[in-house]
Amino acid sequence: MDKLVSLAKRRGFIFQSSEIYGGINSCYDYGPLGVEMKKNIKELWWKSMVYERDDIEGLDASILMHPKVWEASGHVAGFSDPLVDCKVCKTRFRADQVDLEKPCPVCGNRDSFTEIRQFNLMFKTFMGPVEDSANVVFLRPETAQGIYVNFHNVREAARKKLPFGIAQIGKAFRNEITPGNFIFRTREFEQMEMQYFVKPGEDEKWFEYWKEQRMKWYQRLGLKQEKLRFHQHAPDELAHYAKAAFDIEYEFPFGWNEIEGIHNRTDFDLSRHQEFSGKDLRYFDDQTKERFIPYIIETSVGCDRTLLTCLVDAYTEEEERVVLKLAPAIAPIKAAVLPLVKRDGMPEIAKQIVDDLRGDYRIFYDDAGSIGRRYRRMDEAGTPFCVTVDSQTLEDQTVTVRERDSMQQERVHIKEVKTYLDERLKA
Repeated sequence: MDKLVSLAKRRGFIFQSSEIYGGINSCYDYGPLGVEMKKNIKELWWKSMVYERDDIEGLDASILMHPKVWEASGHVAGFSDPLVDCKVCKTRFRADQVDLEKPCPVCGNRDSFTEIRQFNLMFKTFMGPVEDSANVVFLRPETAQGIYVNFHNVREAARKKLPFGIAQIGKAFRNEITPGNFIFRTREFEQMEMQYFVKPGEDEKWFEYWKEQRMKWYQRLGLKQEKLRFHQHAPDELAHYAKAAFDIEYEFPFGWNEIEGIHNRTDFDLSRHQEFSGKDLRYFDDQTKERFIPYIIETSVGCDRTLLTCLVDAYTEEEERVVLKLAPAIAPIKAAVLPLVKRDGMPEIAKQIVDDLRGDYRIFYDDAGSIGRRYRRMDEAGTPFCVTVDSQTLEDQTVTVRERDSMQQERVHIKEVKTYLDERLKA
């Protein structure tokens, strides 16, 4: 992980937030390569969820919502962690993750823990000029509730019948007590969630369907299959709203951990919002003439955590190089164009190729240093292809295209470079 964190900063994937001021714990900024890779992951998820299907619609709900939303969802009452502090070293712990009968694991002092108290994980702020309890609002701790309260809006506007889903990508905020492992758990993060509304009685069928679909998606990300597995929540692990829950886990250097949750949420969410809002959120089935509250199958994945998973999975140390073997679909730079030398018109030809490709792909031009060093820089950035203009280009208008993982090279005519890349960069 230390090597990966170092590479992420050096190559411009991820920086510590507010670093010149000493940083702020568990908040990160995405640099030039990181923002491209994150965008590519989101686009691939959106493509698989919305563009390739006719039963899922998109949504972008507000981060700030009516406070009653979080009462209905149970977050105000139950979204909290039990906390203790060490009175000597001031370190804060979750009470369920430390033995209160033993010495403090940081400073070693005995009987130094405070009383257990509950700590709400939602960030609180105030709407309007007056900071009082009547104006309290929360930064959303998940994007799902914005989907539930818009169930009828989306259904009516898109003229959807069950089963159908609503997909959303957006920021969420949790005042985590024990964030860590780089961007694995942060206080500000981006979620990619899809809520699939089904008829009660058909929920188990759709739950199994979405388990299979979501595991397949990680194959499109290029992740090693032997590092992926399902983890079923035991009865004592299930959330209060869940009938069944499975995590998709990945084997990180710090152990197996969740990268996505698939949950059968039953009719809990819509029932609660119907109760608290006083609005009828039942669905009318034209065929059976029944009214009922749909069950919900949820797929919830963190974009930041997915990006970390892809970096960990792709990071490879070979004899003479470090390479990120990212799937071409999510690689931040799709191709680098390199003139072999800075003379004989090679830079001009290379820049023309860049101009021809720019607009379709993120392309990088580099003429600094030896060709071997430039290849290594692109390997570290995860760039799938390098296009080199050399002396033969001047004779027959062909260039050398080098593939990142195998390092194999082939000659391609300048006019065919775009077609060559199109075929190999399809998601």
